[in-house]
Amino acid sequence: MPNDAAHHLVQITNPHDVTAELRQELIDCWIAVTNTGGAAGFPFPPVRRDDVTPVADNLLSRLDPQQSRLLIAQIDGVLAGWVILNRDPYRLVGHWGTVHHLQTHPAFRGRGIGSALVHELRKIARDELGLEQLHLAARGGEGLEDFYGRLGWREIGRWPEALRLAPHDTRDEVLMILAPL
Repeated sequence: MPNDAAHHLVQITNPHDVTAELRQELIDCWIAVTNTGGAAGFPFPPVRRDDVTPVADNLLSRLDPQQSRLLIAQIDGVLAGWVILNRDPYRLVGHWGTVHHLQTHPAFRGRGIGSALVHELRKIARDELGLEQLHLAARGGEGLEDFYGRLGWREIGRWPEALRLAPHDTRDEVLMILAPL
């Protein structure tokens, strides 16, 4: 595929709108991201389809226009990346959303897919859900703080040594916020 191919963003708010083909592409993307070292929710590669499928199915089953949205990026009809936005149903924290599982398929990295997903997710959160801020937790030691920082996010705290990837590889979990939207 040419490096300058334009991406197309699609928002999905209903589990019934996830086709079998898209479901498979999401699972395949998650496997590829994890197995190439991406910090996308499975910290112990390699992962297999049996590991990822039930987790993906659970995420997709919770899609709801008011509570959980899937945003995908496609290039020439092929899944290039995706992200989940969740809103807590409790009124106390109903003004913010949480970003989960932002990932770009390794074949499409370096094309601005992750940035485009985050920018669009920000608009959706503000304009469609009326949210005031977004939160996320990122794995330390991956350069994710810099990536999100370039997109306007700021670090608000850390859980020191919260993530143990191996006996001698313990990382902070970095807490970040994007506000105002």
